[in-house]
Amino acid sequence: MHVTTVGLDLAKHVFQVHGIDQNGQVLIRRQLRRGELIGFFRRLPPCLIGMEACSTAHFWARELAALGHEVRLMPAAYVKPYVKRGKSDALDAAGICEAVTRPTMRYVAIKSSEQQAVLMLHRTRELLVRQRTMLVNALRGHLAEYGIIAPQGLPSVPKLIELAEKARSTVLPELAWRCIRLILAQIEDVHGRIGQVEQEILAWHHTSEVSQRLETIPGVGIITASAIAATISDPGSFRSGRHLAAWIGLVPRQSGTGGKVRLGHISKQGDRYLRRLLVLGATTLLRHARGKTSVTVGWINALLARRPASIVKVAIANKLARVAWAVLQGNQGYRAPAAAAA
Repeated sequence: MHVTTVGLDLAKHVFQVHGIDQNGQVLIRRQLRRGELIGFFRRLPPCLIGMEACSTAHFWARELAALGHEVRLMPAAYVKPYVKRGKSDALDAAGICEAVTRPTMRYVAIKSSEQQAVLMLHRTRELLVRQRTMLVNALRGHLAEYGIIAPQGLPSVPKLIELAEKARSTVLPELAWRCIRLILAQIEDVHGRIGQVEQEILAWHHTSEVSQRLETIPGVGIITASAIAATISDPGSFRSGRHLAAWIGLVPRQSGTGGKVRLGHISKQGDRYLRRLLVLGATTLLRHARGKTSVTVGWINALLARRPASIVKVAIANKLARVAWAVLQGNQGYRAPAAAAA
């Protein structure tokens, strides 16, 4: 008998392997150091390897698939029910080995190195934007202690700086001004780096036919289009656009028993970054739809008449996700409704 299925518990240095044959008999239960992993699987005949989807799983999936193995990634939350009582690497690997054989298990598509690089650009931009927000908030807080305020928002920062320079010789001490200059230098540096990352995203967008098709959707810009294109490598893994919207977490959470189903707030499952980008795009569409009478925005205004704006935004984001799935699946750009085009 030979190994047909392997559960691999990933780590930084010590990996746990659990292998079974076609009858479920355990043949391998051992630990491997990082340097031993590739050599071990190179000696194994082609088999099914299951792993939990994590930050390093896509790299190892590509490496093991290159050796001829079939690799499947699974969400950790779906693997947990198959882990026996207790917590150890051996139990986790055994649970992964059991979960990967289940016919109803849902799998995560393996990302290419290019997809991971594009998503790294997005994560870097997100980090820098958070840092810029922290710096601007610190600047506002420090100047407010001396009675210097300005309207909220990044466009108002130059006005805040102008007010601080005018108050330098009056209410703002020289020592405080030196601290303000340090914060201003940080803001300028981070702002420039954000621009550099956005230029990299734009350059990749121009080379990606999928991202350019997604950009044709109203409410989807370059940032959102490139993020969707890099995240969703196989739209066929979703049966419909509704399943994609549910995966992103843009559907109500269901709670029911005895035939009674109650719908609550959105589930907020799946990719938080995509969900936030789609909601931001929906906010823009909502702002421009107010007072318009065209067919494309008529349903938005009709929904606004019955529901609060926060609920309408999520509904628009849900529709954007479904339209994005149709564009990905149909290999064509967005087509406006015929009545709107007329």
